[in-house]
Amino acid sequence: MQRNVGSTQFKTIEDELVQALVMSGCIPENHAEDMKKMSFQRCARTDKGVSAAGQVVSLKIWLLDDIVEKINKNLPSHIRVIGLKRVTGRFNSKNSCDARTYSYTLPTFAFSHKDHEKQDENFRLSKETLDRVNELLALYKGTHNFHNFTSQKGPSDPSAKRYIMEMHCESPFKQGGLELAVIKVKGQSFMMHQIRKMIGLVIAIVKGYAPPTIMERSWGEEKVDIPKAPGLGLVLERVHFEKYNRRFGNDGFHESLDWTEEEEKIEAFTKEYINPTIIQTELEEKSMFNWLSTLSIHDYDATALNQNLDNDEVT
Repeated sequence: MQRNVGSTQFKTIEDELVQALVMSGCIPENHAEDMKKMSFQRCARTDKGVSAAGQVVSLKIWLLDDIVEKINKNLPSHIRVIGLKRVTGRFNSKNSCDARTYSYTLPTFAFSHKDHEKQDENFRLSKETLDRVNELLALYKGTHNFHNFTSQKGPSDPSAKRYIMEMHCESPFKQGGLELAVIKVKGQSFMMHQIRKMIGLVIAIVKGYAPPTIMERSWGEEKVDIPKAPGLGLVLERVHFEKYNRRFGNDGFHESLDWTEEEEKIEAFTKEYINPTIIQTELEEKSMFNWLSTLSIHDYDATALNQNLDNDEVT
């Protein structure tokens, strides 16, 4: 969810949305060129390969009859506007957001120990391994210094401290010939690559490449080499506006910003477009399978001051 202004070859979701707003008569054409004129703000940025099932944008538009239907008629089928609500005059979707929930869908063979004979779709996740995964994920809860989980931030940078409210892995399921599992994480905010590195480190520990002590060490001052899991499978599930809802949700003029009315539509859209794309892409491109082979290259005991194993391009 970001602009790629001037490119006709690589159009982003945001490019498509703004174009649809113009074509449906919701905004004048010059607002598409200068988005500050309509006070446009996305709640969370999503990079290439990352999907969104519950994104929110705030903007000033002309309220037309059947506005959602008109916008969707000008959008490709894999991009949908689910709903629209009137908010306070100075509402900013990014600044008013209390928390974000992401999911990460991955094949369970990612948790197969490196010495296990089954490192492919034939692997089945045991309860013991799932419990171990959840023990490690639970360690992320609370406030930690995540400077090692992003780029260009040092341990003394206050913005590297992030608060994680919940993180767990759900029970596995089978689809498209793969056994899959979904990791859910809810936090106040996340830095670039943070979630992918959080998951990548847990995978490295469970597979036996990295010692469990590396998690505590990664929150310290030293630079730690942390693998970054593939972007495929990462989905922005929900954004939360709890403070806004408490203040304005029942004032008689504004609606609460929750997902109750849209749940069925979101679930249907996810099942039709997002999940099949993740699974089919993994089957065809084997992004997780290929990435797992790089885990042995990382040096989990040394610092990463001179490591270039994880380049920091947006993917």
